[in-house]
Amino acid sequence: QVQLVESGGGLVQAGGSLRLSCAASGRAFSSYAMGWFRQGPGKEREFVAVVSWSGAYTYYTDSVKGRFTISRDNAKNTVYLQMNSLKPEDTAVYFCAARTAGFTSDERDHYDYWGQGTRVTVSS
Repeated sequence: QVQLVESGGGLVQAGGSLRLSCAASGRAFSSYAMGWFRQGPGKEREFVAVVSWSGAYTYYTDSVKGRFTISRDNAKNTVYLQMNSLKPEDTAVYFCAARTAGFTSDERDHYDYWGQGTRVTVSS
């Protein structure tokens, strides 16, 4: 069983920055691909970014490319999402997720464990 705990959400003005963190339990963290998803008001949960088990490969949805950066520290069992140049449309609950298969994916159903989410609100 893997437990994921997100933190770092909050209220920020448009153009501002936030860094989300996701702390994972368990010794196998370094073998998992880790993703970030978000769910805006009245919307389905959507893919944001993913990082491979080693951190060498990352992939982003088009709407956040050049603004968000995903990274991980396997020694700390933590994955991060640095969010810059935030826009009101980035407002959502952000979830981290672990894919035990190890290969990266942007498909929600490919992830095995989920955190409880952290809320990000971007004001205009």
